[in-house]
Amino acid sequence: MTKLDETLTMLKDLTDAKGIPGNEREPREVMKKYITPFADEVTTDGLGSLIAKKVGKENGPKVMISGHLDEVGFMITHIDDKGFLKFQTVGGWWSQVMLAQRVTIVTSKGDVTGVIGSKPPHILSPEARKKPVEIKDMFIDVGATSREEAQEFGVKPGDQVVPYFEFTVMNNEKMLLAKAWDNRIGCAIAIDVLKQLKGVDHQNVVYGVGSVQEEVGLRGAKTAATMIKPDVAIAVDVGIAGDTPGITEKEALSKMGKGPQVILYDASMVSHKGLRDFVTNVADELNIPYQFDAIAGGGTDAGTIHVSFQGVPSLAITIATRYIHSHAAMLHRDDYENAVKLIVEVIKRLDGEAVNKIKFD
Repeated sequence: MTKLDETLTMLKDLTDAKGIPGNEREPREVMKKYITPFADEVTTDGLGSLIAKKVGKENGPKVMISGHLDEVGFMITHIDDKGFLKFQTVGGWWSQVMLAQRVTIVTSKGDVTGVIGSKPPHILSPEARKKPVEIKDMFIDVGATSREEAQEFGVKPGDQVVPYFEFTVMNNEKMLLAKAWDNRIGCAIAIDVLKQLKGVDHQNVVYGVGSVQEEVGLRGAKTAATMIKPDVAIAVDVGIAGDTPGITEKEALSKMGKGPQVILYDASMVSHKGLRDFVTNVADELNIPYQFDAIAGGGTDAGTIHVSFQGVPSLAITIATRYIHSHAAMLHRDDYENAVKLIVEVIKRLDGEAVNKIKFD
C-alpha cells in the first residue's frame, strides 16, 4: 500500500465517508474538519449543505465554488420474512454494475455488511439468462435468517446503503480508485481552493460549498445559493472520461490526465459564455491544461445555481472520471490539482469590474 500523503489522506477520508442524498452528515463532518482551518466562518443551510466563507475583500464579488457531498446509493424499503432486504436506488444506477457487489447498511446500531443478490443463473431459462436482471428483482442479503434477526442487527426501512470499496492508489500512482468520487472530488477541490487562498490578496468573498442532494435533483445547491446570493459560481464535479475501449470521440472527448474539463453544455445548463471565456483565458495565459466537453445527459449544481435570483453566471469544471455511478471510479491526480490551480488563479483575477464585464460583455 502506498504511503498516503496529506492530500491522499484527505481524499481517502472524504471518499470513505458514507452519505447518500438526505444522509450527508458523515461527509459533511469530514469536509468541515478539513475546510474550517482556512475559512472565516462555516455554516449550514436548512437542508444541510455546508457553506465555508473566506473573505478577501469585504463587499467584494461573491464567488461560489460548489461540490456536492452526496453519493449514489440505496435506501432500505422493506425487510421480508426471511430477512432479505428490498431497496430503492437513490441517484442513478445501471443494473449491470450492481449484482454480487458488497454494500454497507448504515444502521442505528452500527454498520452492517450486505451483498446484492438475485435469482442464480443456473435455474433460469436460456432466454432469461440473456436479459439483464432488473433492479426491482434484486435484494440485499445480510446473512439474516428472518425479519426479526435483520431487525436485531439494527436494520430498518429508511436506512441508507452505500457501496463498499477500499480507497486505492494504483500502480501508476497518479491514478486513484475509490467509491464516491462523484462528488467528493468536488468537495476536495473546494477545500483546497480555500487552502491555497490562505494569505493571498484577492478582491472577493469566496464560498466553498458542500451541497446536499445533488444526485436527486440539484437540491442543496439551490438552498445554498439562496443563502449566499453569489455573483458568479463554479460547480466542481466529475465528468465522463472518453479514453476507455469502445468510446468514440463523438460520445466523449476527454482523456484522464489532460486537464480539468470546461463544460460547454449539459442537460441542466448552457454554460455562461462570459465566465467560460474568462476562465479559459486565465488557463491559456498560465498554460494550465484543460479540455472542453459537452454532455447531452446529466447536469451539475451549476444547473440550479445559474437560475437562482435574477440569474448567476455559472460554469461547471469537472474531472474526467471512469466508471462513475458504480462501486469504484478512477480519476487522475493531475486533473484534480490543475482544477484547484485554475480556480485559484481565476479568483485572484476576479474583482467587481471583472464580474461586471463577465455579466454584460
